[in-house]
Amino acid sequence: MSAAQRREQLIATGRQLFAERGFDGTSVEEVAARAKVSKPVVYEHFGGKEGLYAVVVDREVRSMLDRIAAALTAGDPRELLEQAALALLDYIEEEPHGFRVLVREGPALSATGNFSSVMNDVAHQVEHILGDEFKDRGLDSKFAELYSQALVGMVALVGQWWREARKPKKEMVAAHLVNLAWNGLSHLEAEPTLTTRKTP
Repeated sequence: MSAAQRREQLIATGRQLFAERGFDGTSVEEVAARAKVSKPVVYEHFGGKEGLYAVVVDREVRSMLDRIAAALTAGDPRELLEQAALALLDYIEEEPHGFRVLVREGPALSATGNFSSVMNDVAHQVEHILGDEFKDRGLDSKFAELYSQALVGMVALVGQWWREARKPKKEMVAAHLVNLAWNGLSHLEAEPTLTTRKTP
């Protein structure tokens, strides 16, 4: 196995263990044993558990943000909101280990792996969309950040719940999230549906 292949193997092993046991519950010994290498090999590639964790989290953050950015294609603001909610739910469904790594506690005093910092990055992407929409509607765009944090937080927390519940179907979850975000409590639709993807 080449050095690059070994590094990828260790990252995959670390990702699985961090998802199962969290940062504190995982040791270099366990990573080495599961990868069938000696502890010095892990230290050689990452300098220790913290270095391996930082690489795993960085990859997950990039993967999630790339998915959301790719999903935000042309469309009206409601469609963009649907696309963002579905992209996050797709990531949760298709990358359960990665999502579990992100929502578990990271090392103390570390900004890396903090789920709120990950969601903050997502909210900044949404903020630009909302800022433009606020301007177009003659609203004060300085509040776009507040609304983006609220929207992303809502989707992220519901996503954590849905990861365990697994019902209703993903598209229905997204439709209800968008219903609340788009219509507000005073204008909820009785039977919300998505305009960008069929709701089962």
